Amino acid sequence: MSELNIAVLVGSLRAASVNRQLAEIALANLPEGVNASIVEGLGELPFYNEDIDVEGSVPAAVVPVREAVAGVDAVLLVTPEYNGTLPAVLKNAIDWLSRPYGAGALSGKPVGVIGAAMGQYAGTWSRQDTRKSVGIAGARVVEDVEIGIATLQLDEAGVHTDAIVGQVTEAVRVLADSVAVTV
Repeated sequence: MSELNIAVLVGSLRAASVNRQLAEIALANLPEGVNASIVEGLGELPFYNEDIDVEGSVPAAVVPVREAVAGVDAVLLVTPEYNGTLPAVLKNAIDWLSRPYGAGALSGKPVGVIGAAMGQYAGTWSRQDTRKSVGIAGARVVEDVEIGIATLQLDEAGVHTDAIVGQVTEAVRVLADSVAVTV
Protein backbone atom coordinates (compact mmCIF):
# COMPACT_ATOMS: atom_id res chain seq x y z
CA MET A 1 0.00 0.00 0.00
CA SER A 2 1.27 3.49 -0.83
CA GLU A 3 1.74 6.21 1.74
CA LEU A 4 -1.31 8.09 2.94
CA ASN A 5 -1.24 11.88 2.66
CA ILE A 6 -3.04 14.30 4.95
CA ALA A 7 -3.38 18.07 4.52
CA VAL A 8 -3.54 20.05 7.75
CA LEU A 9 -5.32 23.41 7.79
CA VAL A 10 -4.86 25.65 10.82
CA GLY A 11 -7.55 28.21 11.58
CA SER A 12 -5.24 30.53 13.49
CA LEU A 13 -2.82 32.77 11.64
CA ARG A 14 -0.76 33.51 14.74
CA ALA A 15 2.65 31.79 14.45
CA ALA A 16 2.77 30.71 18.10
CA SER A 17 -0.89 29.76 18.44
CA VAL A 18 -1.84 26.73 20.50
CA ASN A 19 -3.69 25.35 17.46
CA ARG A 20 -0.57 25.69 15.31
CA GLN A 21 1.27 23.78 18.04
CA LEU A 22 -1.37 21.01 17.87
CA ALA A 23 -0.83 20.78 14.11
CA GLU A 24 2.92 20.55 14.62
CA ILE A 25 2.43 17.80 17.23
CA ALA A 26 0.37 15.90 14.65
CA LEU A 27 3.18 16.21 12.10
CA ALA A 28 5.81 15.10 14.61
CA ASN A 29 3.86 11.97 15.63
CA LEU A 30 2.47 10.55 12.40
CA PRO A 31 1.62 6.86 12.22
CA GLU A 32 3.85 4.74 10.03
CA GLY A 33 2.92 5.07 6.37
CA VAL A 34 1.35 8.52 6.80
CA ASN A 35 2.68 11.84 5.50
CA ALA A 36 1.18 15.19 6.39
CA SER A 37 1.90 18.85 5.86
CA ILE A 38 0.39 22.13 6.94
CA VAL A 39 -1.26 23.99 4.07
CA GLU A 40 0.07 27.53 4.21
CA GLY A 41 -1.44 30.64 2.67
CA LEU A 42 -4.92 30.65 4.19
CA GLY A 43 -4.43 34.27 5.25
CA GLU A 44 -3.77 35.30 1.64
CA LEU A 45 -7.03 33.90 0.25
CA PRO A 46 -9.47 36.62 -0.81
CA PHE A 47 -12.95 36.32 0.63
CA TYR A 48 -14.87 33.79 -1.43
CA ASN A 49 -16.77 35.42 -4.28
CA GLU A 50 -18.24 33.41 -7.11
CA ASP A 51 -17.61 36.33 -9.46
CA ILE A 52 -13.85 35.82 -9.15
CA ASP A 53 -13.97 32.02 -8.99
CA VAL A 54 -13.87 31.65 -12.75
CA GLU A 55 -11.97 28.87 -14.51
CA GLY A 56 -8.78 30.27 -15.95
CA SER A 57 -8.72 33.33 -13.70
CA VAL A 58 -9.00 31.98 -10.16
CA PRO A 59 -7.01 34.21 -7.78
CA ALA A 60 -3.37 33.10 -7.59
CA ALA A 61 -3.48 32.51 -3.80
CA VAL A 62 -6.32 30.00 -4.21
CA VAL A 63 -4.61 27.66 -6.67
CA PRO A 64 -1.92 26.15 -4.37
CA VAL A 65 -4.40 25.71 -1.52
CA ARG A 66 -6.87 23.89 -3.76
CA GLU A 67 -4.08 21.77 -5.28
CA ALA A 68 -2.67 20.86 -1.86
CA VAL A 69 -6.03 19.63 -0.61
CA ALA A 70 -7.09 17.98 -3.87
CA GLY A 71 -3.89 15.92 -3.87
CA VAL A 72 -4.32 14.28 -0.45
CA ASP A 73 -6.29 11.39 0.98
CA ALA A 74 -7.66 13.18 4.06
CA VAL A 75 -7.76 16.56 5.77
CA LEU A 76 -7.23 17.56 9.38
CA LEU A 77 -8.70 20.91 10.41
CA VAL A 78 -7.28 22.49 13.55
CA THR A 79 -9.44 25.31 14.81
CA PRO A 80 -9.58 27.83 17.62
CA GLU A 81 -12.90 29.39 18.60
CA TYR A 82 -13.48 33.05 17.78
CA ASN A 83 -16.62 34.59 19.26
CA GLY A 84 -18.30 31.23 19.62
CA THR A 85 -17.59 29.85 16.16
CA LEU A 86 -14.85 28.97 13.69
CA PRO A 87 -12.47 31.71 12.54
CA ALA A 88 -13.22 33.49 9.27
CA VAL A 89 -9.92 32.37 7.73
CA LEU A 90 -10.87 28.69 8.11
CA LYS A 91 -14.46 29.20 6.94
CA ASN A 92 -13.18 31.09 3.90
CA ALA A 93 -10.76 28.26 3.08
CA ILE A 94 -13.62 25.75 3.34
CA ASP A 95 -15.68 27.91 0.96
CA TRP A 96 -12.87 28.02 -1.63
CA LEU A 97 -12.24 24.28 -1.26
CA SER A 98 -15.92 23.43 -1.73
CA ARG A 99 -15.96 24.76 -5.27
CA PRO A 100 -16.68 23.97 -8.01
CA TYR A 101 -19.91 22.68 -6.50
CA GLY A 102 -19.92 18.90 -6.28
CA ALA A 103 -16.30 18.60 -7.44
CA GLY A 104 -14.33 20.73 -4.98
CA ALA A 105 -11.08 19.65 -3.38
CA LEU A 106 -12.97 18.50 -0.26
CA SER A 107 -15.54 16.42 -2.10
CA GLY A 108 -15.78 12.97 -0.50
CA LYS A 109 -12.56 13.34 1.51
CA PRO A 110 -12.43 12.19 5.13
CA VAL A 111 -12.00 15.24 7.36
CA GLY A 112 -11.25 15.37 11.07
CA VAL A 113 -11.60 18.43 13.29
CA ILE A 114 -9.61 19.14 16.44
CA GLY A 115 -8.86 22.33 18.30
CA ALA A 116 -8.09 24.35 21.36
CA ALA A 117 -9.79 27.44 22.70
CA MET A 118 -10.06 29.51 25.82
CA GLY A 119 -12.87 28.70 28.16
CA GLN A 120 -14.34 25.69 29.86
CA TYR A 121 -15.97 24.23 26.74
CA ALA A 122 -12.65 24.06 24.86
CA GLY A 123 -14.01 25.29 21.54
CA THR A 124 -16.93 22.89 21.27
CA TRP A 125 -19.01 25.35 19.23
CA SER A 126 -16.17 26.02 16.82
CA ARG A 127 -15.57 22.33 16.19
CA GLN A 128 -19.30 21.69 15.75
CA ASP A 129 -19.64 24.57 13.28
CA THR A 130 -16.50 23.48 11.42
CA ARG A 131 -17.79 19.90 11.07
CA LYS A 132 -21.15 21.24 9.88
CA SER A 133 -19.57 23.58 7.32
CA VAL A 134 -17.10 21.06 5.91
CA GLY A 135 -19.79 18.37 5.75
CA ILE A 136 -22.10 20.65 3.77
CA ALA A 137 -19.09 21.48 1.57
CA GLY A 138 -18.99 17.82 0.51
CA ALA A 139 -16.42 16.25 2.81
CA ARG A 140 -17.00 13.09 4.83
CA VAL A 141 -16.68 14.19 8.43
CA VAL A 142 -14.96 11.66 10.68
CA GLU A 143 -16.87 12.17 13.91
CA ASP A 144 -14.49 10.00 15.97
CA VAL A 145 -11.69 12.56 15.50
CA GLU A 146 -12.44 14.81 18.44
CA ILE A 147 -10.07 16.77 20.62
CA GLY A 148 -11.01 19.86 22.56
CA ILE A 149 -8.42 21.52 24.74
CA ALA A 150 -9.30 24.34 27.12
CA THR A 151 -6.25 26.58 26.87
CA LEU A 152 -7.05 28.23 30.18
CA GLN A 153 -6.36 24.88 31.86
CA LEU A 154 -2.93 24.31 30.30
CA ASP A 155 0.02 24.17 32.65
CA GLU A 156 3.61 25.32 32.01
CA ALA A 157 4.10 22.39 29.59
CA GLY A 158 1.33 23.81 27.43
CA VAL A 159 0.10 21.41 24.77
CA HIS A 160 3.26 19.33 24.95
CA THR A 161 2.02 17.03 27.71
CA ASP A 162 1.99 13.28 27.18
CA ALA A 163 -1.81 13.25 27.39
CA ILE A 164 -2.30 15.89 24.68
CA VAL A 165 0.37 14.42 22.40
CA GLY A 166 -1.36 11.06 22.82
CA GLN A 167 -4.77 12.54 21.97
CA VAL A 168 -3.45 14.27 18.84
CA THR A 169 -1.59 11.14 17.73
CA GLU A 170 -4.72 9.04 18.22
CA ALA A 171 -6.85 11.55 16.30
CA VAL A 172 -4.52 11.36 13.30
CA ARG A 173 -4.50 7.54 13.50
CA VAL A 174 -8.32 7.46 13.50
CA LEU A 175 -8.40 9.85 10.53
CA ALA A 176 -5.84 7.73 8.65
CA ASP A 177 -7.79 4.55 9.43
CA SER A 178 -10.95 6.16 8.06
CA VAL A 179 -9.28 6.46 4.65
CA ALA A 180 -8.71 2.70 4.50
CA VAL A 181 -12.43 2.21 5.16
CA THR A 182 -13.38 4.28 2.11
CA VAL A 183 -10.79 2.84 -0.30
